[in-house]
Amino acid sequence: MPHAHFNDEDSNTSANPAFDHVLHARLSRRSLLRGGVGAASATALGGAAALSGCSTLGPVAPVNALGFAPVAKTMADQVSVPAGYTARVIYALGDPLTADTPAYRNDGTDADFGNRAGDHHDGIEWFGLDASGQPSDTFASRGLLAMNHEATTDEKLSSFFIHANGGTSTLPRPAAEIDKELMIHGIAVVEVQTDGKAWAAKPGSAFNRRVTTMTPTAIHGPARGSEHLVTKYSPDGTQARGTLNNCGTGRTPWGTFISGEENWFGYFFRDAKDDDARKKDKQVQALNRYGRKAGAASRHGWESGGASDTYTRWNNSAIGASAKDDFRNEMNTFGYIVEIDPYDKRQALRKRTALGRLGHENATFARATTGQPVVAYMGDDSRGEYIYKFVSDAKWDAADARPANRLAAGDKYLDKGTLYVARFKDDGSGEWLELSMDNPVIANSSYFEFKSNADVAVFTRLAADAVGATKMDRPEWGGVNPKNGEVYITLTNNSNRTPATADPANPRAYTDLKAGKEQKGNVNGHIVRLAEKAPTDASFLWDIYLFGAEAGADKSTVNLSHLTAENDLSSPDGLVFSKATGVCWIQTDDGAYTDTTNCMLLAALPGQRGDGGSKALAHGERTVTTHVGKPQTTATLKRFLVGPKGAEITGITETPDGRTIFVNVQHAGENTRMADVNDPSKFESRWPANAGYGAGQRPRSATIVITKNDGGVIGT
Repeated sequence: MPHAHFNDEDSNTSANPAFDHVLHARLSRRSLLRGGVGAASATALGGAAALSGCSTLGPVAPVNALGFAPVAKTMADQVSVPAGYTARVIYALGDPLTADTPAYRNDGTDADFGNRAGDHHDGIEWFGLDASGQPSDTFASRGLLAMNHEATTDEKLSSFFIHANGGTSTLPRPAAEIDKELMIHGIAVVEVQTDGKAWAAKPGSAFNRRVTTMTPTAIHGPARGSEHLVTKYSPDGTQARGTLNNCGTGRTPWGTFISGEENWFGYFFRDAKDDDARKKDKQVQALNRYGRKAGAASRHGWESGGASDTYTRWNNSAIGASAKDDFRNEMNTFGYIVEIDPYDKRQALRKRTALGRLGHENATFARATTGQPVVAYMGDDSRGEYIYKFVSDAKWDAADARPANRLAAGDKYLDKGTLYVARFKDDGSGEWLELSMDNPVIANSSYFEFKSNADVAVFTRLAADAVGATKMDRPEWGGVNPKNGEVYITLTNNSNRTPATADPANPRAYTDLKAGKEQKGNVNGHIVRLAEKAPTDASFLWDIYLFGAEAGADKSTVNLSHLTAENDLSSPDGLVFSKATGVCWIQTDDGAYTDTTNCMLLAALPGQRGDGGSKALAHGERTVTTHVGKPQTTATLKRFLVGPKGAEITGITETPDGRTIFVNVQHAGENTRMADVNDPSKFESRWPANAGYGAGQRPRSATIVITKNDGGVIGT
């Protein structure tokens, strides 16, 4: 999610057309999925929250109208929410997770990040606890927040806000600095509770947990034991260490936490002569396809910290006698969907390789139906990448909604199944292409040599290239509409999209001005919507639900959703449907419109696929006809929140009664210069310290809790 230059990795140089020009003759019937074919006043962050102390309220009726006044666009260094709502910080970078961890000083001298909140709060999920501390799907005043800590705010190698003087920006870097950064990434579980007046985190909770880049993990699924996962650490290719650059999240039907590993490729270094050292190893093609070309510098220089494999594991070069003697395959142990049980920290993480290796954003699940497979949808967040679907071999058993062993249920549904990739057709239909050795296009590929389904799991992007999937404009979060089962995928933006490559599913290529400077491509992004007769279907229908745009942009070429000042947006990223109300929450990670407004959270009441029509867009001598959702109004889409300066609005989750939401705010002040790390007057942002939270003035990523002052349901 953060740092567009990392998300904008574009290693997809395959010859895949952007649309439906790959001959069907190459695909047997087995290549398809088996089965059927102005603004009101806003309340700034701060002050006490008012909340009724209800714990097990009954179900909430779906929302049919958005009952709040839209928040104005703003560049103020604060969190703004509608009148009648209160937002408070509840958990920020460095906050203690144990009773004996010192309070965070926020001056760069803090240590022990394995027992503190990590940085860059991202996807987040709620896991309820009843009064006795047992898992509960209905209790709404006590629970666990499981969330990703994706990355760090950095400049010139160093994660400068967590080091006293900004850290070291040349190689080699000191081990002590690297050690901090290794521990600040990953996942956290933190208990939160309300006394009926205000929510608070519980730093001494036995449930609190950090997962970092050093935490032991188990490889599961078809890639377990693969030769491509053999390392000095795990000679049999069954184990790995840590999780990295975790972005979007999900909650499984059996009650576990899902995390997507996204921009992990940039953390590794390869020697300039590594291609020669590997000779005819097919991994050279794969390394290039996954964005790790020989000689490219790593993001933080972690490989320079010393001779310990804590640091040498980040050197992806073939320097030993075999893969058992070095870490040439270490990068292959990242890029998966990771599963943990937030209620049980005794159990190790699982990396679910059956769901493919890519730049995972999140995994969103279709409603589990007894006797039918479990189905998950996923996006690969880089320019020109693809949308995926996983279908389990096992059929859903309702008894698994509350299993005795939640991760064993994950083994059942996520270790065996079939992965598919989407191809969009110009008539508004699409098909799911099978990625397995049962597909003769994969088995007989001249593009890349696949010997087994383990190869497909490790080199998923190349398998998707081989079958001719549709290149999309950075597929990010997915969400399933609880009202009708339709699937929404955000396509954040794509500076590589041109008039020559525009296609019906990615139809815009235009020029936008920011402070007088031209921005080109699909500048503001869009959200695509898929409809299937059943989640296991081989085919789907699609349209574009929403086009990001500035309110004043041309409605015939750019602002196709007719957005106004109350709901215009750029770069949709996070997308979550409320289970309580059906509201679709849309979050932005924008750099194109930030001369006008900080990033934001919007509430939407989507319709259904096909509720709009078709639209022809002229690109020189080409005309691209796309399929659009109905125009938006403030009755169906409006701005709910605007964040502080430099921040991205990331994850969102809610209590079961819909009366409390938790929202993550990531990398406030990220455009501060490293040279100014000790001069608060030059910080881009001082949030959340300027809202009265915590020590120091350095900006911090944080989780906020939002409640309605009358104790009502959010959004109504």
